[in-house]
Parts: sequence; C-alpha cells; structure tokens
Amino acid sequence: MNAVEKAIWFIEGHFAEGITLDDIAASAGLSRFYMSRAFAAVTGCSVRGYIRGRRLSEAARLLCKGAPDILCVALEAGYNSHEAFTRAFRDQFGMTPEQIRAQGHVDNIPLVEAIKMDESFVVDLEEPRIVEGKPLLVAGIGARYDCESSKAIPSQWQRFAPHIGHVPGQVGDVCYGVCCNSDDENNFDYIAGVKVKDFSEVPDSFGRVRIPAQKYLIFRHLDHISTIRSTFMTIWGKYLPESGHDVADAPNFERYGPEFDPRTGNGGLEIWVPVKN
Repeated sequence: MNAVEKAIWFIEGHFAEGITLDDIAASAGLSRFYMSRAFAAVTGCSVRGYIRGRRLSEAARLLCKGAPDILCVALEAGYNSHEAFTRAFRDQFGMTPEQIRAQGHVDNIPLVEAIKMDESFVVDLEEPRIVEGKPLLVAGIGARYDCESSKAIPSQWQRFAPHIGHVPGQVGDVCYGVCCNSDDENNFDYIAGVKVKDFSEVPDSFGRVRIPAQKYLIFRHLDHISTIRSTFMTIWGKYLPESGHDVADAPNFERYGPEFDPRTGNGGLEIWVPVKN
C-alpha cells in the first residue's frame, strides 16, 4: 500500500470525524505539504475537496431517505449551521438539501465515491539524477488553478507560445512550467514562461517567479506530453514515498529544452522536484 492509498484508507475510516490534513499526513508518514501534493497528483483532487465531497455525499444519501432534521445532518457532516451546510451542498451538487429530500433519490447529482486506486496509471521511471540548481528568474503567462481547472494548462501554453523569443530580457531558448504558491486545497499558481536576466522590463501583465538555489531530483518524461499525468502520479505517489527523500516547500517545474517539439508534443522534457539537503 503506497502513501496515497494509506491516506485514502484513513480518510474513509474517519471522514465523519474532525480529521485534519496533519492527521492524514501522519497516517501516511508524510509532511502536510507533501501529502497535499501527492494526493492531488495521484487522485486529481485536493485532500480537503475529497473529504468535503465524501461528507456531503453521505449527507445526500441520508436526505434522500427522508432525514427529518436537516440541521442534524448538517452537524454530522461537520457544518455548524443550516445556512453553511446549504451553501456547501449547493456548491457541490447544484441543488439544495431540501430538493434532494423532496425528490427522494440521488440519481441526478455527482456523488463523490470512495477512490479506488488504479495501478494501471503507474509507469516505470528512470532513476532521477540529483543536481544543485542555481537561482532562476522565470517570467511568462501566469494563472491560478485547482485540481479540476488545471486541465486548462495546455491552453495557457498556447497563449504564451507567440511570446517565446520576444520576452524582454529572455535568456536562452528553454521554457519552464513553474508550479508555486500552493495551499492546502492544492490551489496553485502556474507560470508558462522563460528564463529572464531580471524583471525590470517584463510586462506588468506577465507572471513572474524567483526560484532560489535549490537541490533537485530531475526526472525525465520521454513519452508524448499527453501522458505526463502518469509520470507525475508515479513520482508523487510511488517513487518519492519509497525513496526517503524529503520534498522541499519550494517551486517545482517542468523544463522544456530544445529537444521538445511543442507542435507535436514529442521529444521529452524534465520534471524538477525540489528536495531538502
């Protein structure tokens, strides 16, 4: 059982209780930062989003069976008021608790079921090389995502493509996809950009990130870019938990060198994961 499977097992046994990200991370032997990243990489959703969805899904099942007191259902789901519960319920399912109780079924709402791990996603990785990375300034088009909206990252690269080679102060022809400023909900900033010598002439509309000197594990993704999620899943869900490396709370990024062909998605790229010394 890998670290994410341990976390899911713990959540499924305790999501009705007041568990925290620290509790879940401890159950898998990981830091809260690493737990948040690994869970999202493997499952496609945040830890808190999954717990919220599971609690509200069980509440929906109770309501469709005719639970007479919605406030009691709300309290069992971890909400302190009818209003807060209704707001979260509507955000999750697009319907109110009263509507679900009245219709008597949950066939038309997207319940969040227990995640079943799919080992077919796991791929064999080359052993990463370890480097001491130098400071790096990256500027480009930035956006903030969550697990679901991150599917739009390819279109972000399309918007940035015409700027490549024309960014003021650009250094070299390598592109970087930098993930930074993540939180416990696994919302994060992503910058599709290039290395620059400084930010003095970078357009105000561009995102920018200053990456300090840092030790990295560098993984190679050699297949088509469309399969990169499998590599991320394997790195965060299998390799890192088994490796003993301690992931650093610092930006991680994809490095697209001259060998990568953005027109076809072939050629390969590198994934740089920061680790502690």
